[in-house]
Amino acid sequence: MGYAKVFEELTVWQESRIQANHIYSDFRTNKDFGFKDQIQRAAVSVMNNIAEGFERKSRPEFQRFLNIAKASCGEVRSMLYLASDLRYLEKEKADFLINFTTRLSKKIESFSKKLS
Repeated sequence: MGYAKVFEELTVWQESRIQANHIYSDFRTNKDFGFKDQIQRAAVSVMNNIAEGFERKSRPEFQRFLNIAKASCGEVRSMLYLASDLRYLEKEKADFLINFTTRLSKKIESFSKKLS
């Protein structure tokens, strides 16, 4: 498609992988299993939708999957606010992850617009 040979080369995928690793690490010992499962699944959805869309080898399909990835990024961010409210994370850590996720969401959107 011109911008990368494999999805692993995409900065948005690399950063979504970092985000997923943060989420798994930071919620590893959380006992609220419903919450933990939901935020982990949303984080994994970001990176997997980027990968799946790339592998479709169609710009319109890739953009559609990037939009899904961006939406999942929003879900992660929303849950991070709740994690902070419930004191599942210290405020500083929650703020770091919220900022990271906000930046990632903007990068996904920017990348999708470049594909147009």
